[in-house]
This record gives sequence, structure tokens and C-alpha cells, in this order.
Amino acid sequence: MDVRTSEEYKESHVKGAINIPYDEINENVELDKEKTILVYCRSGRRSKAAYDQLTSLGYEVYDLGAYDSITLDKE
Repeated sequence: MDVRTSEEYKESHVKGAINIPYDEINENVELDKEKTILVYCRSGRRSKAAYDQLTSLGYEVYDLGAYDSITLDKE
């Protein structure tokens, strides 16, 4: 999950990632709780906030941190 702005996401993102800006994550976000969520942002600050919010909502989450340090395929 790319938690950057939609503008940042449109420039480039991890292949297959969905975009939900970190400040839009709340109890109304409906994601599959059976799946593990990987979060990232530009520097790691927003992904940490998203991690904290998602784990408090009961999701299994891993924080990948900064976008530039991720070695997964990007598009």
C-alpha cells in the first residue's frame, strides 16, 4: 500500500500497489484482514503513521519505509 499522495503515486509506485494516502486511513477503510499489508511512503514518516493506524485497526502490517530503498518492481 502506497500511503503517499495520489500525485506521488501517479509519478511512480511499486508494481501492484494500491494508493491510500496515510491521512485517509481510518475505521472506514475496508481491506482484507486475512492478507498482510505492506506500507511505504517517500521517507518512512507517513508509512510509520499508516502502520500504527492499520495495526490499531487489527491488520497485519509491515512497514517497508522509504520508496527509494524498496527493491521491488516499480511502474
